[in-house]
Amino acid sequence: MSGARARGEARRLWLQQASALAGASLLPLPATPADEVSTLHALPRLALVIGNTRYGQAPLNNPANDARAIANELQRIGFKLSLRLDASRQQMSEAIDAFCTELARSRGVGIFYYAGHGAQLAWRNYLIPVDALLDKLADLQTKTIELNSLLAGLKHAKNRMNIIILDACRDNPFGTRLPIEQPGLSQFDAPPGSLLAYATAPGNTASDGDGVNGLYTESLLREMKVPETRIEDVFKRVRLAVRRRSDGQQIPWESTSLDDDFYFLPPQQLRRQSEIELERLFNEELALWQTIRLAQEPAPLESYLRRYPSGKFSELAQFRLDRLLKARGEKAIVIQAAKDNPFSKGSARVDTQFKVGERWSYREIDLFTKLELRRFTNRVSAITESEVLFNDGSLVTDLLGNFIKRPPGWQYTGAQFYIQEYALGKRWSTRFRVLTPNGFDSETEIDFRVVEREEITVPAGTFTAYRVEGDGWGRAPRGVVKLRVVYWVAPEIKRVVASDTKRSHFSGSVLNNERLELTACTQF
Repeated sequence: MSGARARGEARRLWLQQASALAGASLLPLPATPADEVSTLHALPRLALVIGNTRYGQAPLNNPANDARAIANELQRIGFKLSLRLDASRQQMSEAIDAFCTELARSRGVGIFYYAGHGAQLAWRNYLIPVDALLDKLADLQTKTIELNSLLAGLKHAKNRMNIIILDACRDNPFGTRLPIEQPGLSQFDAPPGSLLAYATAPGNTASDGDGVNGLYTESLLREMKVPETRIEDVFKRVRLAVRRRSDGQQIPWESTSLDDDFYFLPPQQLRRQSEIELERLFNEELALWQTIRLAQEPAPLESYLRRYPSGKFSELAQFRLDRLLKARGEKAIVIQAAKDNPFSKGSARVDTQFKVGERWSYREIDLFTKLELRRFTNRVSAITESEVLFNDGSLVTDLLGNFIKRPPGWQYTGAQFYIQEYALGKRWSTRFRVLTPNGFDSETEIDFRVVEREEITVPAGTFTAYRVEGDGWGRAPRGVVKLRVVYWVAPEIKRVVASDTKRSHFSGSVLNNERLELTACTQF
């Protein structure tokens, strides 16, 4: 090793420990102030609910019931409500225009709920009025309501937040008369400041249901009544309930670009939790996770996910649950490929089928000095049900790539840096401890978000990858540092393509800033 490289390596190892000892002595408080959340929930609440049942060509059973039930609940919790049942195209158009106009005036929180027939054509989604006589696919463009017209109206309104719920993935409204390109609805990325929810995954259909309400809306009605539940957690619980009730044949889907937390039933007093409270809650969750992380039955994992839908280990729990259900015969829902979709950056699941002998080589660079600190290769030497062992076991990760054991003997308590499925806007958090042989233990918490899909060039090549950004903190016995992590994952590469890690004082002074880049890989 050259003298410069040796000095860089020594500096890297020192900073890795010393940076964790610098900075403030207390943990930072949550980033979103309570008064901002209070301001959001003081805004006007408006909702437009449409339920179409009485189609001449393909009548449905439940949309009108679903719409009435949703409208009643929204009105009960303070929404100014507009309800349309069995609406014609003109009635739907007028109602949407009035809704967007009112949102533009009030700048409040808007909810649009639609139950009825829907279809896609050339990546565009269409909501079908009851008076639509569709003799050919081209009629969708002239006799229905295109989703984009609603989204354009909401964008023009420039209000604080919008939630769009589409229970519009029933069976083909054309029956056997007309072939359709794809069933269900096409994947859309949620516009800024909004959440877009489908009753089932893009390119799939949902059951109309045999009861008073459809399966999706029945679950939504139950979960939105749970007090003090973030809206993203509401939909995560709905997704789990619908999936299990349908034996995996229907799995709801959401896209989000929300920056603020919204509650149907907000806490009476929105406040920050103290460091002591947060530590206690994390310890409780960690203790539960450690008892179920290797569960061989779905029930413990489902129980955890209902209790902690956005928990510090929820992505890990979801991944294990998926594997257990697949082993029990659940057929995976496939989302329609979005390669040419102009309205979505798509989504991707990482490849977890590792094979012995595969290897990935990296270089690490100091972004201050531009010096190369080191090069290394991780080679798969063994694979278990839940772990990948590299370099004869000196490095151990889970199947998603998260550290379990790392040289020189560091043990990780359930990190979820890397997840199973990436899509624009997806958010999650991780909090974990690192236990070291010399007792120099540390703790880390980071909030992640998928912010873009873009091309990145590293020595191993050019890849179309999802860029993930994370902000948080790291704590060791003598202090806390601020962490900024950015990494890129590409569907065809089983390990991370590149990552940037910056550690700094909370005062702003940077301690170190390093980049990891893939230089070569061999995958089978």
